[in-house]
Amino acid sequence: MGCFECCIKCLGGVPYASLVATILCFSGVALFCGCGHVALTGTLTILENHFSKVTSDHAMLTDVIQLMQYVIYGIASFFFLYGIILLAEGFYTTSAVKELHSEFKTTICGRCISGMFVFLTYILGIAWLGVFGFSAVPVFLFYNIWSTCNAMRSPVANLTNVDTICVDVRQYGIIPWNASPGKACGSTLGDICNTSEFYLSYHLYIIACAGAGATVIALIHFLMILSANWAYLKDASRMHAYQDIKLKEEQELHDFTSRSKECLNSYT
Repeated sequence: MGCFECCIKCLGGVPYASLVATILCFSGVALFCGCGHVALTGTLTILENHFSKVTSDHAMLTDVIQLMQYVIYGIASFFFLYGIILLAEGFYTTSAVKELHSEFKTTICGRCISGMFVFLTYILGIAWLGVFGFSAVPVFLFYNIWSTCNAMRSPVANLTNVDTICVDVRQYGIIPWNASPGKACGSTLGDICNTSEFYLSYHLYIIACAGAGATVIALIHFLMILSANWAYLKDASRMHAYQDIKLKEEQELHDFTSRSKECLNSYT
């Protein structure tokens, strides 16, 4: 076999569907974790500088943000390993399907592992749907602040008292009601919208939400691939069982024919 034929054979064994899903999963998780981590830090800076200047008022929020950042580290590490495992499982099942008629045989343990991955991916997909919905909440909050700032710059707002236009973050439950000042009005609100922390955090939350959506799509893609691979492995095991039974019957028939000929020759 030449070099070209070997390359074609190797490329034929690559699980392209699993490879695409793995790349999409890595990209989505990386966007969600990286952008989410930086956006949380920027959000805490905005709250400390403009909405809650007393440290004790937002101490619990600071702990929650730090905990979420540690969770982000865990999510990134887990899905890096899980994506590699699913890609390896894709290589395994591709080899199992393409070598049905060789000495390669699927085992009950391999089929059980494939079924376990189907169940685990299904659970993770549901969990990431919740993460996707949760990641849309800060996008909604920042959009409200951004739209309020745009309303202040509109010609209609200039005809009225700009100081009456306010954003009170206490109503969202982010900080307690006794936090000072708790809200921003007029020029102070405009200054917040013009800060680099607000602009960066707002767009990073959007990217993180998109990354969570990409991860959901990747897990759905993985779920379809794993379900198809599990069905292929099940059919492959049945095919091997059928071939073993057929080979055994042919051997028994051959042995019976040989004994019959021997008996006939001895009788003659």
